[in-house]
Amino acid sequence: MKIFKFGGASVKDAESVKNVASILSLYKKEQLIVVVSAMGKMTNALEKVVHAYYNQDPELKTYIDEIRNFHFKIVDDLGFPENHPLRHELENCFVEIDWACEEPPSRGYGFSYDQIVSQGELMSTKIISAYLMNSDIANAWLDVRDVLQTDNTYREAKVNWELTEQLIKTRIPQLHASNNIIVTQGFIGGTSENFTTTLGREGSDYTAAIFSYCLDAKEMIVWKDVPGVLSADPRYSQDSVKLDQVSYHDAIELTYYGATVIHPKTIKPLENKHIPLRVCSFKSPKEKGTSVGNFQATKPLVPCFIYKPAQLLISISAKDFSFIAEASLHKIFGLFAELKIKINLMQNSAISFSVCVDNDPFKIPELLHELQKDFRVLYNEDLMLITVRHYYPSTIEQLIKGKKVLLEQRSRQTAQVVLKEIKS
Repeated sequence: MKIFKFGGASVKDAESVKNVASILSLYKKEQLIVVVSAMGKMTNALEKVVHAYYNQDPELKTYIDEIRNFHFKIVDDLGFPENHPLRHELENCFVEIDWACEEPPSRGYGFSYDQIVSQGELMSTKIISAYLMNSDIANAWLDVRDVLQTDNTYREAKVNWELTEQLIKTRIPQLHASNNIIVTQGFIGGTSENFTTTLGREGSDYTAAIFSYCLDAKEMIVWKDVPGVLSADPRYSQDSVKLDQVSYHDAIELTYYGATVIHPKTIKPLENKHIPLRVCSFKSPKEKGTSVGNFQATKPLVPCFIYKPAQLLISISAKDFSFIAEASLHKIFGLFAELKIKINLMQNSAISFSVCVDNDPFKIPELLHELQKDFRVLYNEDLMLITVRHYYPSTIEQLIKGKKVLLEQRSRQTAQVVLKEIKS
């Protein structure tokens, strides 16, 4: 059995959906689970809906209509007739969104976020499953919330591994008895109260890894718009090269520091059962891509760059004459944990504690407000955090040339710098 994962870029329009069908047609005789993300930039569009709902923005209906028009245009472009059941199923998804936005917000932003944004994955998989059927590729559509069970930590749900494994091992063989291909959603799960949760942004890779682990998959393949794992994001670097193989350890390090080609939680479940991962291009499906597995070393061994823009560097110091010691750090880390804010880089001195974080417009204001009750807080915005794995000293020198370095850390294999562009 193999687990495939298709991201938003691979299903962004009708032609992309046809390409997915073309790839799957090559594997009709194999047992597959196909995990699919929301189409194109629909997660971003649905986040706008959540924000508008939460702030009672009069543009709310306009945002929902834009999402509706986007999906139904794809349905039209794929040639579905007016009376096809798919159209009714999609309308039901919009009924769910309307219901979620009907009452004033009362259960917290995270809860509303998960109930609304999850509809992106449900709609994309309904469209793809129906199109595969029309293309003589038999498949079963699975609501992943029936098998992937989580707690109710909305926007960053924790998987109930024991129950999830039990449900997956029961349900998947039943579906595979009549269909080789199962189409399901990434990124989302369900609670014991039948509410929807999400696994964290870009969490579809993690979903595929969960299925791989629970079913002892032969291989997991992530289909991307790049030829494999690159040494740098091509949006920021013209000199990136494709890595032919990446060790589990390097993959964990790269994703932890923010490499977006694979979700950070993806690798560990695969490593625990020695399940190989391949990152392949959906534009060139017969190319080998990048293999991630139990390798001694990454090849070629070149510096790998991870760019994280829109960073906030916060400096926290005591209001009196005391040091930032264990008691202060305990309180500070407690706040970060309570607000579910990930620290991308931290550095401690006797009188201050500095952290670099994503500038989340919903979480950061509350964090700053709470910190300022007990500490003196300064911060810099619009920064770039660059992490370099397998760096050379000359690599860093070139990287910081013409920029202001606000914070820098180096270990034997990894260097991190927080930079600000110097405006002329």
